[in-house]
Amino acid sequence: MNILTRNELKEMLDSQEDFLLINVLSEESFFKAHIPGSSNIPISGSGFLQKVVDKTGTQNKNYRIVTYCGGFHCSASKDAAYKLMEAGYKNVSAFEGGMEDWSAAGYPIVSETSKTGEERCAG
Repeated sequence: MNILTRNELKEMLDSQEDFLLINVLSEESFFKAHIPGSSNIPISGSGFLQKVVDKTGTQNKNYRIVTYCGGFHCSASKDAAYKLMEAGYKNVSAFEGGMEDWSAAGYPIVSETSKTGEERCAG
């Protein structure tokens, strides 16, 4: 598994690379704050792998996927990446700094105030 830095992820987003960016935390945490363009597929939910296939629209195991969670203290992004690799995905990275590192850099975040929730590590 490849570990991405926030700058590497920002560069991927800025260059509009084709990949799936997954926030693996709860829906409440996702609505509280997430990286623009990311999808919420909680690792703790049922059908994680099928939801990834549904989101990518392909069974292609070489499709690039990046997972992230709350921050360095949270292992959910790595747990999700390992789960994807065990399912045969070959191009999986984890942004281990997560929301904590992303917002510390002053990078854009999306926050939806219609839902509230406490950020919790799902791993």
